[in-house]
Amino acid sequence: MKLKLLFYSLLLSAFLGFSQELQLSESAQISVLTIGSGDNLNDAFGHNAFRIKDPSLALDVTYGYGGYDFDTPNFYLKFAQGKLEYLITRHSFSEFYRTYVYFNRSIKEQVLNLTQAQKQTLYNALVENYKPENRGYLYDFFFDNCATRIRDVVQSATNNSVTFNIPEDVGEKTFRDLIYEHVGKNSWGSFGIDLCLGSVIDRKATPDEYMFLPSYIHEFFEGATLSNGERLVSENRVLYSAEENKYSEGFIVSPLIVIGLISLLILWVTYRNYQKQKRSKWLDIAIFSITGLIGIFLLLLWFATDHSGTAQNYNLLWAFPLNLILLAPLIKTQSKPWVRRYLKFLVISLVLLTFHWMMGIQVYALTLIPLLLAIAIRYIYLISFLKKA
Repeated sequence: MKLKLLFYSLLLSAFLGFSQELQLSESAQISVLTIGSGDNLNDAFGHNAFRIKDPSLALDVTYGYGGYDFDTPNFYLKFAQGKLEYLITRHSFSEFYRTYVYFNRSIKEQVLNLTQAQKQTLYNALVENYKPENRGYLYDFFFDNCATRIRDVVQSATNNSVTFNIPEDVGEKTFRDLIYEHVGKNSWGSFGIDLCLGSVIDRKATPDEYMFLPSYIHEFFEGATLSNGERLVSENRVLYSAEENKYSEGFIVSPLIVIGLISLLILWVTYRNYQKQKRSKWLDIAIFSITGLIGIFLLLLWFATDHSGTAQNYNLLWAFPLNLILLAPLIKTQSKPWVRRYLKFLVISLVLLTFHWMMGIQVYALTLIPLLLAIAIRYIYLISFLKKA
């Protein structure tokens, strides 16, 4: 077995060395592939890759950025911290094509109008990137991903001679607006994004920054021009059109319904407590436990990770980490005066969150509105009840 592994390693090294020295022929084409959205959140935004096709050399391969190795030590911890190295991948085009057809994801191809020298430079860069010592890079969803790398490699190969003209139908959008184009607002994916990503993604994106999304790589490349005035894309074709997807996330289990029912439960229990002048401790313990734990999670995303989009997250105004300190006092029948003052602080925080939303400092999940109203009413009831206790 060891001898076989050694043989394959030597064979792979020889092949990579050959690939690096390979000279593309005049018939070679380099194109950008754009893959449509998939069913899951991790592939909802699509994908991009390069295709290198040279019939004279029987070469037809793809290079893409955004792979990762599950065998990486502490994989999940590094992923959560934003410290996981992503990899450039290489596949035969036939394998690449079959994979995305199997998952029913559209494939579009744009053949690039490059000189022979530019084709060779781009291909050499990909081969160099694919070397084991160069394959890894620290991924960033907005600024260094499978799409932005395509743009950057093309610019490098052409000595920054490509001008990406702004399409007429592209207006001003924030990063969050751009995300909404690929995930429904009443979906758990959208809810998770709105919960975990902070106000930093609510600024207007520059046209160049739109290209963190594969669909905008396709759109901007289509209208791009070279320094000589010619178009960057010489040919545009659809290799596979995805069949209509009849699957949709069930409305009954959508965030609006689930969070709405939880909110109604809070309001109903609060109303019954008001009628009987009682306090359901279990509800208060549940509210402060859940909001406190969510707050700690958001705080860690902000300060303990390298993710660029999780900073300045003002969801902490309703999911406050210090809510956990109220668990012990709320179990008791009698509470100290500071508990009421803390509850008043939480009400003020919810008001401040509303102003944040209205002024556009941060956009929150629309499906949170029923819950925010419910816990605000619960806090106000607790302030009144504890005053009389």
